[in-house]
Amino acid sequence: MKIKGMNEAQFLALLQKVLPKATKDPQLATAIYDEVAKEVRLLRHVEAFEKFCETSGLPNAEPETVAELQSELVAQFGEENVAITPDEDGAGVAVEIALPERTMSHRVKVDPTVLEEEVKIPFVPFPVALPADPELVWLLARQENLGPDEAARALVKIEEEFWASKKGQQLQRENVEKTFAEFIVNVPALALTESGLKRHYKEPETLKTLRLLAPAKSSALVEAGA
Repeated sequence: MKIKGMNEAQFLALLQKVLPKATKDPQLATAIYDEVAKEVRLLRHVEAFEKFCETSGLPNAEPETVAELQSELVAQFGEENVAITPDEDGAGVAVEIALPERTMSHRVKVDPTVLEEEVKIPFVPFPVALPADPELVWLLARQENLGPDEAARALVKIEEEFWASKKGQQLQRENVEKTFAEFIVNVPALALTESGLKRHYKEPETLKTLRLLAPAKSSALVEAGA
């Protein structure tokens, strides 16, 4: 199953619009929406990982690199559903992901040149701020073909998914505040890049207002007025 003709945010927005027309039970409509959204997110994660295995890879098989891959997959599929086994020769990493109806097995190759590959779609600045504090700005980026409004909707959805994930739930149990700032610091980079977003910095910056100086008179004008 693949969603064509519209992106995930557009599809879910349409679903949210038509469900109240199909049923007068708001709890049933919410339950249907949540289950469909969960399935759509799972399909997106599966497609993104399969594409990653086909077209990219890891720059090396160092423990830190493998641990980062595992952390990102755990955030998407759950810790109990992910098993990673590096090859003895360091040429790749075997990955098994338990899905509701099957087990997905793939091998991620190790290719030192992946760091040298250029991004096909360039990123452009995407500064965001919260309505409660508009002068505090997070410096993010969006792919050039992703409009600002669409990027904003995707970011909101990613935050919702993050706090519902096992990592997000664990942070809340550890008394980490459920805030946008904590989300940006802790969300896996892959969760952003899958939707055409990335962060430049984890910490926000205060918005600066430029104060223009009065133009200085040229020496010729000064002499003429003397």
